[in-house]
Order: sequence, then structure tokens, then C-alpha cells
Amino acid sequence: MKLLVKKPIFAESASVLVNTASKYPATILLKKDHWVVDAKSLLGVLALSLQPEQEVEVTFEGETEENFIEEIVQTDLFTKA
Repeated sequence: MKLLVKKPIFAESASVLVNTASKYPATILLKKDHWVVDAKSLLGVLALSLQPEQEVEVTFEGETEENFIEEIVQTDLFTKA
């Protein structure tokens, strides 16, 4: 699933993303360019330096968590691409 960043992902918004991902048992990976990070890692998410209009691919290892996609879109940080 591809998401489009709506707002810059800095400390507070990165924390919201990590806390949301941490609710789910599956491994949730975020891919941007050649970077692949665990969505449950604050340092990993910050390392992506996500800015508006950038596209991020979300993949799951284990169960596919469609609820995660819906919940993260509701935070108004991302929109479905």
C-alpha cells in the first residue's frame, strides 16, 4: 500500500506513527527510496525525514493490518496514494 505524506514527520508526528504501529502484532515496514525501516522504531521513522508530497510504501510481515492503514490515514499525516 502506498501512502502520500501530508505533513512533515518530525518528533511529535513520528511518535504518533510509531505508537499507532506498535498497537499491531505484525512487523510494519516503511519504504522510501532505498530506505526500509520498522514503523515501530522512532529513530527509523525519523531517519526517513518524511516531507509533504513524498510517497511511502507500507508493507507487512505477518498479518496484513488494513486497520493500521485506516488508523494512520485518520491521523491526517498521510493520505492513500
